[in-house]
Amino acid sequence: MNKSIVIKNSTIVNEGEVFVADVLLSNGKIEKIGRIDSNPNHTIIDGTGKHLFPGIIDGQVHFRDPGLTHKGDLYTESKAAIAGGVTSFIDMPNTVPNILTVENLNEKYEIASKKSLANYSFFLGVNGDNIDDVIKMDTSKFIGVSDDGLYFTKKGNLLADSPDTMEKLFANCKSIIAIHSEKEEIIEANEQIFREKYGEDIPAKFHPIIRSAEGCFQATKRAIELAKKHNARLHILHLTTEVETHLFQNNIPLKQKKITTEVSVHHLWFSDTDYDRLGMLIKWNPAIKTEKDKQGLLKALLDDRIDIITTDHAPHTLEEKQQPYFQSMSGAPMVQHTLNCMLEFYKQGLISLEKIVEKMCHNPAILYNMTNRGFIREGYYADLTLVDLDSPWTVSKDNLLYKCNWSPLEGTTFQTAIKQTFVNGNLVYDHGTFNENSVGMPIEFINN
Repeated sequence: MNKSIVIKNSTIVNEGEVFVADVLLSNGKIEKIGRIDSNPNHTIIDGTGKHLFPGIIDGQVHFRDPGLTHKGDLYTESKAAIAGGVTSFIDMPNTVPNILTVENLNEKYEIASKKSLANYSFFLGVNGDNIDDVIKMDTSKFIGVSDDGLYFTKKGNLLADSPDTMEKLFANCKSIIAIHSEKEEIIEANEQIFREKYGEDIPAKFHPIIRSAEGCFQATKRAIELAKKHNARLHILHLTTEVETHLFQNNIPLKQKKITTEVSVHHLWFSDTDYDRLGMLIKWNPAIKTEKDKQGLLKALLDDRIDIITTDHAPHTLEEKQQPYFQSMSGAPMVQHTLNCMLEFYKQGLISLEKIVEKMCHNPAILYNMTNRGFIREGYYADLTLVDLDSPWTVSKDNLLYKCNWSPLEGTTFQTAIKQTFVNGNLVYDHGTFNENSVGMPIEFINN
């Protein structure tokens, strides 16, 4: 049984409101919000001058367990997440082995039950090899199915490049279908052009031209058309282009949307002007693109065409990143700093605190139909993060918690700091120290 905790006098950001109140945490849940008289059985935390957010829910991470644990694992990366205010995550299927069977999925849940400090859920992987097995399953039991990252295993694993496979899945799947949306045919043609000019060592700045806006747009447009044909529940992962944002609706509530999308924080933070400075360290798929795309993504986030913010946290070793273009792995670690990035935009007057909480806490819970998470409400799980909006610090190797021990944000000074993070009522992160006596819980959800 968790000891009762009272967070006194914090400025709560929740459901479009900002207000000062106390919060009582008891037995893993939020018991009361309001004025709370303390008693000797309460542990008191002074939240005066700090902002209390619901715990961040990251809908797309690659924590590398099992099989790729030299890069990161469910312990190290969940620890980094919690230090960044992230209390729940959904992990992708491109591990070793790829998570293509219920047996492998259950094994992953078993690993997390022992190692993850944050709450967890996992996508089932789907590709051309297991599609016939997947459509025979009761897919409503999965938080979602996804092809993300599976193209690293072999060509042809992108659903967006296989309309027959996608159509079969859309016609039969009862869960969210979350896809990586790029057209391989366009990418491969662009690769050949640059390979003829530069050989294997293509400069990083050409990555967004190779993995072009057109390749993204054509794939997303076709996926949406097929999903609408079958009334399927489609989620486009890590949107990167301004042109794609116009394919999505903002005229109905999120709960009613069948077609949704997200932006990953690095596509809001970086642009193609950063390749000369950071090179392969910011090589992601889909690619970081132009300043115009970056501004278009922010606009679509603010006007609700983009529904949630994720990290696509994807750690690789520095050696794996610092290879020539075709050998350099795509992806980078971000989960420890995603809230800080968004709060920096708040400091710049680009987004409100209420909108940050909506996109990082409320909407992921709504989109994935999570039970009793994502909001500061009585009766909900006490997943919370206490933030100081005036506490500058600089990212360095000394304060990184990623197993890979590097970040494209090294040297960046943030104006805000996560001070404390609560998971299921437990104070797990407290001013740089961790209580590792408890692990996270599997995320409960309901697929209608």
